Amino acid sequence: MSVPVPRRRTRRPEDRLTVRVVLAGTPEPAVPALRALLASRHDVVGVLTRPDARAGRGRRSVTSPVKALALEAGLPVLAPARPGDPEALSALAGLAPDCVPVVAYGALVPRAALDLPPHGWVNLHFSLLPRWGGG
Repeated sequence: MSVPVPRRRTRRPEDRLTVRVVLAGTPEPAVPALRALLASRHDVVGVLTRPDARAGRGRRSVTSPVKALALEAGLPVLAPARPGDPEALSALAGLAPDCVPVVAYGALVPRAALDLPPHGWVNLHFSLLPRWGGG
């Protein structure tokens, strides 16, 4: 007597996992990554970026390109002076990200923040330099 072997179900795109994501990025080169995440099936729950900086002759406060897109998309924006400050850690924990992709964020992330998302932080590096031994 043979026992029927259950067939393995083929996964459909709509069956795939949706991940809660907070993008950490600041300059213009990080904008395409945020746009791609917004267009994906993932749940972008916020953005971590550097605080507005003074620039130009008038030393006016300038918003980062990532922050500008995040505000346009209606996302919560975290822009702490230090990502390790208790308020910043609490705000990040409150967003409950599963994963934090990083594109040119511009600050050192402390261990306490690195330990928050269960699937970690993923550096999306767009330079060829690391491949060739450079920075």
